[in-house]
Amino acid sequence: MQRAFGYAARDHSGALSPFSFTRRPNGDRDITMKILYCGICHTDLDVIKNKHGISSYPIVPGHEIVGVVTQAGRKVNKFKVGDKAGVGCLIGSCRECDNCHAGLENYCPKPVYTYTIFESDGDTKHHGGYSDVLVVEEHFAVRIPDAISLAGCAPLLCAGITVYSPIRHFGLDRPGKRIGVVGLGGLGHLAVKFGKAFGAGVTVISSSERKRQEAIEELKADSFIASHDLNQMQAAIGTMDGIIDTVSVAHPLKPLLDLLRTDGKLIMLGAPDLEKPAQVPLFPLFGRKSLVGSMCGGIKETQEMMDFAAEHNITSNVEVIAMDYVNEAMDRLARGDVRYRFVIDIVNTLTNL
Repeated sequence: MQRAFGYAARDHSGALSPFSFTRRPNGDRDITMKILYCGICHTDLDVIKNKHGISSYPIVPGHEIVGVVTQAGRKVNKFKVGDKAGVGCLIGSCRECDNCHAGLENYCPKPVYTYTIFESDGDTKHHGGYSDVLVVEEHFAVRIPDAISLAGCAPLLCAGITVYSPIRHFGLDRPGKRIGVVGLGGLGHLAVKFGKAFGAGVTVISSSERKRQEAIEELKADSFIASHDLNQMQAAIGTMDGIIDTVSVAHPLKPLLDLLRTDGKLIMLGAPDLEKPAQVPLFPLFGRKSLVGSMCGGIKETQEMMDFAAEHNITSNVEVIAMDYVNEAMDRLARGDVRYRFVIDIVNTLTNL
């Protein structure tokens, strides 16, 4: 076994503190990574706080992991010692189902998440990237191109692929397409960047008028709609081929469905509140419109996304923090006080106490 050190939550307070544990030995098809950076996802906050009542403590969160390979098993082909590697939401799947054979490991009925997020008898406990070392089967790691910022690309392994995958799958990845992006946070700002890189016209839709300048001047969106302004919403009816909805709190869906063209798709990405299920208006769907959901992508698509991001100089806007600032960062994340993603500098600030 390999000794490891990180920060873990012990109960639903979500407070993270130093934690020593072990990783498995490096197997024939495994790589061992020295973790350099790890992004903070809102899912991490939900899990350490036991928002959905399924959390299994202790929890070392983190699934936006960038590191350097320090060991490679004798049957490893994709990596060698010294290569940069990234790991996202998954470290395993059944490898036998139709989805796995199609490169859609993220839709496998037996996923193995990067850190254990629920109570399950008999399963091996997995810990995430708020730690110094990770062992993973090479298939579930992606190569990090030399041309991309290591801190800036960490959130691409979750937030980035979560927006990239539906843009590609639903055919919004070409010039002339019109994409709406609801919510300008960790996912939304990357949806704008990828949409623009594909040559689509991108409109940010937000309840906050103050985000207009961010959307237009900083992220180079083509237009901005304040969702509370009925005149602006009315003027955009029937103009969009697809809408990427990243908002996780309850909000009206009919006004967004009205913005779609025939055959348009409202793509839901925000994690739902199980206690307040969304109300789905059926009548707008009769205009041959679709309400769909999407998750993070499979490993092949994640590699494609990372290579595309490097080619087009796409990274997340990040605030890099020290490991001992992580609890303050979680409090700020809960308040929405980050533009747009926290990334922990693991290699320089995680100290084994």
